[in-house]
Amino acid sequence: MAKSVTGIDVGSRTAIALRGEVKGNTFAVSHFAVAPGGYAELAQAMTFKPGAARVGLSGPELNIRYTRVPRVPDWQLRKLMRFEVEEVGGSSGSDVASDYNVLPEMPEIEGEDVVLLSMAKESMLEMHVDGMAELGGKLEAATPNAIALYNAWLRFGVLLDDTVLVANIGHQNIDVIIARGQDLVFARSLGGGSKLFDEALSERFGVPQAKAEALKKKLVDLSPDARHADANGEKASRACMGPAGQLLGLLSSTVMFSKSQVKLGNLKLDRVMICGGGAALPGLDRYLSRGLSVPVERFDPFGVVDIAKLAPDQAALLEEYALESVVALGLATSASDPEAYAIEIVPAAIQKQRAFVGGTAFLIAAGVLAIGSLGYTYYHLSQERDQVAGQVARVNQKYSAANRAHTEAKRLVEENEALSERATQLFMTAGMGAELERVIQGLDANMPKDFWIQRLVAESTVDEELGIKRSGARPLIKVEGQTREGVDRTNERFVLLVDALRDWLPRAELRDSLSPGGERFLVKLSSFVQGQEGVPQPAEVPTEEE
Repeated sequence: MAKSVTGIDVGSRTAIALRGEVKGNTFAVSHFAVAPGGYAELAQAMTFKPGAARVGLSGPELNIRYTRVPRVPDWQLRKLMRFEVEEVGGSSGSDVASDYNVLPEMPEIEGEDVVLLSMAKESMLEMHVDGMAELGGKLEAATPNAIALYNAWLRFGVLLDDTVLVANIGHQNIDVIIARGQDLVFARSLGGGSKLFDEALSERFGVPQAKAEALKKKLVDLSPDARHADANGEKASRACMGPAGQLLGLLSSTVMFSKSQVKLGNLKLDRVMICGGGAALPGLDRYLSRGLSVPVERFDPFGVVDIAKLAPDQAALLEEYALESVVALGLATSASDPEAYAIEIVPAAIQKQRAFVGGTAFLIAAGVLAIGSLGYTYYHLSQERDQVAGQVARVNQKYSAANRAHTEAKRLVEENEALSERATQLFMTAGMGAELERVIQGLDANMPKDFWIQRLVAESTVDEELGIKRSGARPLIKVEGQTREGVDRTNERFVLLVDALRDWLPRAELRDSLSPGGERFLVKLSSFVQGQEGVPQPAEVPTEEE
């Protein structure tokens, strides 16, 4: 039976405590508390005892390394990791606690395992031990926030057979994982977060960061097509474009860094999920999607979490802080679910206590129980045999049902991909027709005297000059024309025609050329150049009234 555990996520600005237990395929939350600050403020906000708690680690208090090793027995792997930890502790001059786990087997790496090793200074862990004592509980173990994020994604995310980056954007740190289907590929803690936006707004408006944070929530919208209510909204959003670019760079560099660390040169993202307080910034998901050329969505797992036991005020608080509570949920899930991917960093003092309970005390109790257990063994095994036979039959039934569901899901995914491709083709065809109509209108309204059209072509093709790459054809309109021989100021009149077409179709990419004698001219244009990796976006064609 799963145990009830509290996940504690103490960030630079907010501390969150979430208590509950795994129940079936979901997690039942029984208590929730949040406070602006650290352990002292959280102690005042909590109305429940945390009991055994799992605490999250992030930022400079955590060191994560990746090591490729031959596939060796567990005792040899423990020895290799001990040498690695001793080397780090010796170079840092301080005691280090650690834990490791092997990443899921990767088909690109034959005969080797990739080991994720996490380390934290004993002094930092003691701060969490003292903080837990202030809350009236005790530290069970510390886990990297990125690993908690992975366990939350694994249990509550929409898992497909693709590569996903999940990022928890905190105030000062960003915890990131990369997963392929159910398998963890990479986990990392980065410096930087929503504080970048506060600092930019503080400098731009000349106000303290607390005021800048309020301006961020009220004015900023990073959507590419955002329409701001006033000049301050536009000013604030422009000020945040720089930090947004830094955040985009951090996520992009994470993919590149993971390739070098885990040696997966063909790793390519299919989508990105964001959570944490920074993820709530309006338009950030669309901005990142445009920069990364993949879909970006907010990850809110609480739509499938059981909160029926929460008091109404705590439920309302959890709804308000849902994006910021994902790591706390992952920490509680990691501790409550014995099948979760585990990284448990334990201070030396707690390890000694466990060694006594699991060693000396256990041997004493085992000696007392051994004699009585012998007579029970035969009776128990005979009954267990019958139970196993029944379990095998039930497992076979579940496997058959799961296999049918998998086959149906695979069929639906393939059907969806085909429909998506067809919809894209229809969308481009309709957009090309509308754009061709607008080009004809523009030519009709602006064609100089003694100029005429010889050939007008609309086609889906590749054109490197316009930026339409070979990776995917896009709609393009080509206008070939001629001028009357001896016409004066041909160059000047042609430039006026091209400028008029640019004004007529402001979002189109346009290239033009005029023969040396001015007798022939060519204009190529397309509104479908942007967004090469996603669904093409045609220009918004103005109406006659506009």
